[in-house]
Amino acid sequence: MSANIDPLDIVAVLVEAHSRYPSVGSGSYYDEVLVEVQDRAERTGSIGKADIGALMLWKRLNLNTRWTRELNTLPDREVRTITGAALDRARDYSAAPPVAAKEARRELLKLPGCQHGPAVASAILTAGASDRMAVYDRRAVAALGELGYVDVDARYSRFMTIVCELAERVNSTKGTGWCPRDVDKALFMLGGQEFKRVDGKH
Repeated sequence: MSANIDPLDIVAVLVEAHSRYPSVGSGSYYDEVLVEVQDRAERTGSIGKADIGALMLWKRLNLNTRWTRELNTLPDREVRTITGAALDRARDYSAAPPVAAKEARRELLKLPGCQHGPAVASAILTAGASDRMAVYDRRAVAALGELGYVDVDARYSRFMTIVCELAERVNSTKGTGWCPRDVDKALFMLGGQEFKRVDGKH
């Protein structure tokens, strides 16, 4: 991480960005699809093709791709077997979230759309374990770069390690109860704007 950004500045930037996230509780419908999938995943312990399709709408991904065709050729019971095993790993409270994320991500390598990069996998895991996982996307990675984290790559476990560190930093500074998902909301907002320090400096 860059040494020229004060850790307190990072906390303030994250907290301010998080406050702007369009959450369902604030009257926004932005995460309505995600919340609906989370509720079903909580009841069933797995995520099916219809749920994955809903998550792709939520993430605004292009559905006209080879992997979506491959996913649709799989029986839903096979998709649920794969995602169920992944959610079991993600929800393993005996493992730290980054470790659980790594194991869950490995399970999802069997699923079309999850072999190349963690974006789709992270959406599935966050829907199934919203208190432990976080969404990996280009905006979040861009925001981490602006915060001085130059060693972010396409490994979901590394991303989760950084996100968990940031959640702990916010919690210890502000006395809040942030989970990794709160950090990714803040990063999502930061990644969609020109980054500015809270004191007005770049």
